[in-house]
Amino acid sequence: MRKQLSIPVTALTLLALAACGTESGSGAGGDGGGSVKAEPPLTDIHWAVDSVTVHGKKSAAPAGAHVEITSKGRAEGSYGCNSFGADVTVNGDTITVGDAVMTEMACDKGVMGFEDALRSAFSGKLKAKIADGRLTLTTEKGDSIALTREWPAPLVGTKWSVNSLVTGDTASSLPAGTQKNAHLTFGKDGSVRGNLGCNNFTGTAKISGTTITFGRLATTRMMCAGTAQMLESHLLKVLKGDVTYKLQHRTLTLTAANGDGLSATAPAAKSVGPDK
Repeated sequence: MRKQLSIPVTALTLLALAACGTESGSGAGGDGGGSVKAEPPLTDIHWAVDSVTVHGKKSAAPAGAHVEITSKGRAEGSYGCNSFGADVTVNGDTITVGDAVMTEMACDKGVMGFEDALRSAFSGKLKAKIADGRLTLTTEKGDSIALTREWPAPLVGTKWSVNSLVTGDTASSLPAGTQKNAHLTFGKDGSVRGNLGCNNFTGTAKISGTTITFGRLATTRMMCAGTAQMLESHLLKVLKGDVTYKLQHRTLTLTAANGDGLSATAPAAKSVGPDK
């Protein structure tokens, strides 16, 4: 039985995480000069989920699925659509994950299947193995989760793909048939451009503190209908005037003054960072 987690909608960007762990750098990864390449620690890392294998069936992860472990004994992240949190203990290479609580957002059927598999695997006692910036978690039954270290995305210059909508206190996945259409990119020159789910758009976006002030958007004139029109209407209401933004790792949330908003994710940038 799923346990519901009552979380403010703005937390759907969820949840930056960190924790104590061990660093495995004792292997023989030389660079020809006698130095040893140290692997990243288990904790204080954003681990993007690549795939999960349950009962011998391997499933690729949707964009945004991730796990982080905090120094206060918490594991938090996203199953691929819904966010989750659970108490954990870390003892050497063994992670013990307690009962998870999660949001209950309506998601695409295929994503829901992946979420069920990941939730099943990421529970109980897990053995952790880190190599070449990749983490493998293995259950006592032999199921496994493959993850890769992933670095944060900057607000400006990143293509943000819209993956959920917020209306008041209700969050939902995108309408059927529009899941990969809507996106936006902020330019260094104060511009913003992207797609509303049907029409392309351009405009201005002034970033100050935690606020983005959108100017009037210019859009193409394609006739849109059905779910595409629903998505476009919602986004036009959000990308207007002063909007509060929150950036956590590779997830961006925008919230308009009336409470309507959106959540967007950055494309994968695994195994790339300042120490690579």
